[in-house]
Amino acid sequence: MTEPLRVVVADDQALVRTGFRMILTADGIEVAAEATNGVEAVEAVRRTRPDVVLMDIRMPEMDGLEATRRILTGAADEPRVVMLTTFDLDHYVYAALSAGASGFLLKDVTPEHLVTAVRTVRSGDALLAPVITRRLVERFARRTPDTTALHRDLAALTPRELEVLRRLAHGLSNAELAGRLHLSEATVKTHVSRILAKLSLRDRAQAVVIAYETGLVSRGELEDPLRSADHE
Repeated sequence: MTEPLRVVVADDQALVRTGFRMILTADGIEVAAEATNGVEAVEAVRRTRPDVVLMDIRMPEMDGLEATRRILTGAADEPRVVMLTTFDLDHYVYAALSAGASGFLLKDVTPEHLVTAVRTVRSGDALLAPVITRRLVERFARRTPDTTALHRDLAALTPRELEVLRRLAHGLSNAELAGRLHLSEATVKTHVSRILAKLSLRDRAQAVVIAYETGLVSRGELEDPLRSADHE
């Protein structure tokens, strides 16, 4: 029998924790522990070893970003972390992903989307809403890319893998990548797995950050990020 998906919910608002617990348990997902601040979240994760952590960003004593860094540093069996916030702000998005989070959700998420998000990140995929991916493009395409980092970090990738990474950075799913590249989903999944392995990345969220930081996604793609790719 398959063990239930186990989640830790970390939020300083009791109403949020209760609501999330009700939504998750109704779908057969076990809430292993709750935490009211980052310190409690780190301890709860170490004690219960969950599959996924729903982590609020703004909490007392230790915020969710620092708690995420501690949870994902040197852990033998790292959980996936989904950041929660009421504020859709650029610096939180990047800071969360840089800390190692696999996804980012606003607290007004629907019950269906919340359950899907937890199951998505548990399966090893990243959770990046299109609006958040768009904000990342806008933020990092304005920066002068570090060409040294570009060659150092991405040199191991084949031309096809670079193309998959560039489109993945715009938030395309495996199905969408397959359609645009005229490949099977299984082939796309293999390409994505190889990209993550070659770059020593945890998941697609980290791959997105690398694509922006190295300049693989360019300013010229901002108006229509997929148009230039379709007419190469």
